[in-house]
Amino acid sequence: MNFNCTDRWMRADAKLKSLIPTIQQLYLSELDLPKDQQSPIFYQLFNALIRGAELLKKCENISPFNPYLRYRYALQILRLEQEIQGFMDLMPAHILLDSRKLKQELQDYYQELQPADMSSMLKESIFKQASLLTSDPASPDSMLLQQMCLDDSCENEGFNHSVHGIIPEKSQFYVGLEKPIRDLNMLLFQKEVSVVGLHCIGGGGKTTLALALCNDDDIKGYFQNVVFVTVSQSSNVKGLIETMWDKIIGVKRPEFQNVEDARMQLQQQLLCQSKSTLVILDGVCSRSILGKLLFEGRGYKTLITTRDISIIPQNSCTRLYQLPLLGQRDAQSLFCFWGFGQTSIPTNADASLVNEVQTGCKGLPLALKVIGSSLNGEPRAAWETAKKKLCQGEPISDYHKDGLLRCLETSISFLDDVARECFLDLGAFPEDKRICADALLHIWVYVRKLEWQEAFTILWELASRNLFNLTSNSRSAAAISYENASELYFSQHDVMRDLAIYLASQDHIINRKRLFMPRKEQTLPGKWELLNERPFDAQIVSIHTGPMHESEWFEMNFQETQALVILFAASEFHLPPFIKSMKKLKFLMVCNHSSKRATIEGLEVLSSLPHLRSVRLERLVAPNLQKQSNALHNLEKLSLSLCEGFGSASTFDYPKLHDFNMDHCSDLEELPPNICYMPSAHMWSITNCHQVHKLPYDLGNLSSLRVLRLSALPDLKELPPSIGNLGELEYLDISVCEALKELPEEIGQLKKLTELDMRECSRLKRLPISGCGLISLKHVICDKEIKTQWLWAKKISIPELRIEIVEAQFRSDWIDD
Repeated sequence: MNFNCTDRWMRADAKLKSLIPTIQQLYLSELDLPKDQQSPIFYQLFNALIRGAELLKKCENISPFNPYLRYRYALQILRLEQEIQGFMDLMPAHILLDSRKLKQELQDYYQELQPADMSSMLKESIFKQASLLTSDPASPDSMLLQQMCLDDSCENEGFNHSVHGIIPEKSQFYVGLEKPIRDLNMLLFQKEVSVVGLHCIGGGGKTTLALALCNDDDIKGYFQNVVFVTVSQSSNVKGLIETMWDKIIGVKRPEFQNVEDARMQLQQQLLCQSKSTLVILDGVCSRSILGKLLFEGRGYKTLITTRDISIIPQNSCTRLYQLPLLGQRDAQSLFCFWGFGQTSIPTNADASLVNEVQTGCKGLPLALKVIGSSLNGEPRAAWETAKKKLCQGEPISDYHKDGLLRCLETSISFLDDVARECFLDLGAFPEDKRICADALLHIWVYVRKLEWQEAFTILWELASRNLFNLTSNSRSAAAISYENASELYFSQHDVMRDLAIYLASQDHIINRKRLFMPRKEQTLPGKWELLNERPFDAQIVSIHTGPMHESEWFEMNFQETQALVILFAASEFHLPPFIKSMKKLKFLMVCNHSSKRATIEGLEVLSSLPHLRSVRLERLVAPNLQKQSNALHNLEKLSLSLCEGFGSASTFDYPKLHDFNMDHCSDLEELPPNICYMPSAHMWSITNCHQVHKLPYDLGNLSSLRVLRLSALPDLKELPPSIGNLGELEYLDISVCEALKELPEEIGQLKKLTELDMRECSRLKRLPISGCGLISLKHVICDKEIKTQWLWAKKISIPELRIEIVEAQFRSDWIDD
């Protein structure tokens, strides 16, 4: 901490501690009064000051090299200052002056913790640059989050940071791939070879090499079709075969009865065609799964990536390629890219120390990337600590449990306690899956008790350290600004998930704060059943199974559970009856990973959850959810993605909802009228529901709405006039509403509207005259056909308006299944 910051901290700490005894005396004196005359004000203020003293103690040792922690503590200082402000009107006159002085010291300290460059990065760059991410996490050109540390003009024995923002051209930096690509090409081009196994330990770069191979010119010249399929530990085999059919055969697939039927029909099609095809099966870990995904055909070849060499078939048509770890030169280039933002050791760094840390990564690409990112911008002491820990670690063995995990544990040792707990929560979600970031953020908000903005800062910090990947579509930034990350997605490397599960599983299974199933199983683990009569301490529970009927669940006692993640792959699924024991449950996610929507039963257990605040349902048929609305009267956030069963909903009563998202609900035509009775809603999103042709007349009853997203509703013909009653609306998205011909005159009443996205509204040719009344409008995204009218409005009455013209583009979020 610099001198000024330390000085301000000491003054704020002194003021705070001088107030505590006085407030404590007043609080104790209140206890002498009759109960009906006691006021809770001094007790509440006393607790706030105690929390403030603890916070300032934590702030004392903030590193200037950790901008995320400084920003998070700044937010907490600001909340403390605002809390004290709330008490000031009720304070006796003799302590009011001291309180005002404390409030001013906290304000000064907040400003010191969050200088102008910090605010610029974490308030503007985080929100705005999120839109630079692509929507395809599997793409080798995906813009993954990068080093986001600041140059605070601080130096520490030669280690100062000079990388700003996101590295511009490519977030990935590939080294050491030229020879492996040539070697694989030689194997794949051999006429007698039909299967090539690519093997190395976890984190060795198999997926990176396979993705690079997809873009290799020689491969694209030799094969007419190159298909990349991710196969994880928890894969739905029938769904994988359906994906292969879609990408290889290219015609509408039939309804497969089961895995064997799907396999037989795809094999028949492959024998009838002669298109040269390379299928890459990435991350295969089971011989039985692999056996169901291998096919024959003229010109058909398969590349398998795996960490388990024993699953590769041994015959005359198969070749095995062992991917070597990186040599010294390539390892140094990769490490320096993530550690310094350049491909060599900076002149002002201690080359010997850098080389020792890099050598400790054993040439393993994942370790070089993650550990390099974790040390980006850190002082010399952090590098010395990393060197010591890496030197004490075991050599990386064939399997990563003892070697690689201990190596990678170094990468999270620089996280503070809160961020480390957040990292461990990642084990609740499967590897190599695209998961909505809102799900993770809601766990941190409701279980970790973080404010949303602080939780989002941690999300960004973990991504910047490459502990997981973040991707987004181009329109997420506006929603993120309003505390919604429904269009931001994360995915994690299987080894990083293994690390999270390994670290979260150190206690006895009964006492763990997190109870995770590492991979999909047909039923719950047998060890759980052996202990099912004892209460579990788990705050977060993650279950991953196949189809489950009511009779297949056994009773379990989860009295402490606050977050439950249920993942499955089936056409029918019954929620576990033991959910009713989760009286503290606040967050529930039910996600079906099969290719078709699943009928969900057992929703009535939700009626026994008085504290449930956030529900996320994906790829389900859940027609009875609306019947639970009376029981879910405290629900604040509801997200429905790829769900059916709401098209015939006659009631939809959730009066306390703040955030409502409905995406790709294919049978939805009209919204029930009372869906607009959400007086607390500030975020309302109906997107990619292709049959919606009409909105409720009473849309204007959503009086607290700040964000309204009505995107990709191609049959929507008009906006109701009552939209003019949305006096708090700041962001409106009507993009890709192709049937929309005009905007109602009442839209001019939206005096707080600052951003309007109306791209790809091809029939919308005219603006209403009232559009000139949108005096707060700062940004419009539109097609070039309507640009002239917005230029006229800018000239007449909206001088600060920025008009952004975009071209029509195909987006994957139109794809339903």
